[in-house]
Amino acid sequence: MQLRPLYDRLVIKRIEEKETVKGGIIIPDSAKEKPQEGEVVAAGKGKRLEDGKLVPLDVQVGDRILFGKYSGNDIKLDGEEYLILREDEVLGVLVK
Repeated sequence: MQLRPLYDRLVIKRIEEKETVKGGIIIPDSAKEKPQEGEVVAAGKGKRLEDGKLVPLDVQVGDRILFGKYSGNDIKLDGEEYLILREDEVLGVLVK
């Protein structure tokens, strides 16, 4: 099943962090925080202004982004977990 977000919303798949830290300590799943980094899986067409104009999004499908800890809404689709958030909740795009 595919999900097409409306307007300025994005569908994000969280990117899991590594299991161990520098000291070699393994962090159990119950103590981990949800990652704040993800990949854009789907994007809406843009933000609709009050005068009816459509402003295209700066974030594109495939971009790796950073977002706030409590941003967006979690959903489950076909057994996978995704996050839906607005473009203005994106903190930045990671560039290699």
